Amino acid sequence: MTAPAVVIREPSLARDLIALTKPRIISLLLLTTLAPMFVAGSPSWATILWTGIGGYLMAGGANAVNMYLDRDIDQLMARTRLRPIPSGRLSPRTVLAFGIAIATAATWILGHFVNVLTSALALAGFYFYVFVYTRWLKRTTPQNIVLGGAAGAFPPLVGWAAVTGRVDLASLYLFLIIFYWTPPHFWALALLKQRDYGKAGVPMAPNIWGERETIDQMLWYSVLLLGLSLLPVTFGVFGLFYQASALALGGILLLGVWRVRARSLRGESWTAVAWSVYKFSLLYLALLFLAMAIDRHI
Repeated sequence: MTAPAVVIREPSLARDLIALTKPRIISLLLLTTLAPMFVAGSPSWATILWTGIGGYLMAGGANAVNMYLDRDIDQLMARTRLRPIPSGRLSPRTVLAFGIAIATAATWILGHFVNVLTSALALAGFYFYVFVYTRWLKRTTPQNIVLGGAAGAFPPLVGWAAVTGRVDLASLYLFLIIFYWTPPHFWALALLKQRDYGKAGVPMAPNIWGERETIDQMLWYSVLLLGLSLLPVTFGVFGLFYQASALALGGILLLGVWRVRARSLRGESWTAVAWSVYKFSLLYLALLFLAMAIDRHI
């Protein structure tokens, strides 16, 4: 019996340009943009469409510029060395031009078809991610993910402003939920990829603080996240469906981090549990924001 043939994809400019935008990551960002729109009100299909297109292009532009700025360390890490620049498939200048071009298009689309505040917030998220996180925090402090997490928390503000034309207390709660979700989410991955970050000289928490302290910090942020996710219920922003969802999802995430800590304290292998925490944290955020939208319409 012959082995199945291995299909090798030919290099494709279109495929590489799409890869620059990191579509898997953007899918979660879009969900945290669109779900708050249904929390804020009943958006028209046109508003949903243009906000989605503009949001994708802005986030994609930020990701492309990020790859341009990180091209020196991407070639040193196993998980990034096959990206278009370190692999030699695209030149750095091409990647930079592409990122700026689609971010510029996004600014115009959101400002013209949605509203100026939505465009300004999305552009602020772009600048924060590119200059504050990538250019400054990422290579200077193990708090890079904590402070830089604000960049990934802009989408709820964008979605909220697209429907209401303003930013209010409820939208800031959504911002803070993502802000406090980011450390346990990303540090779970950093624990598994700490050798890569060490080779690249990126001061991620496990490399600077050590594994035990990083896991402890993950636990505390998970506790804070659970409490913060329930806070909007006390102000009447959400009801029982969201409350039950937040309790269940937050409890599962907290239990996962606790299991990582318990295994670490016992000197047992925790890598499989950490990987499960990382994967579930993605599902956690998606389901939590879906629960918000459902709660407001039932």
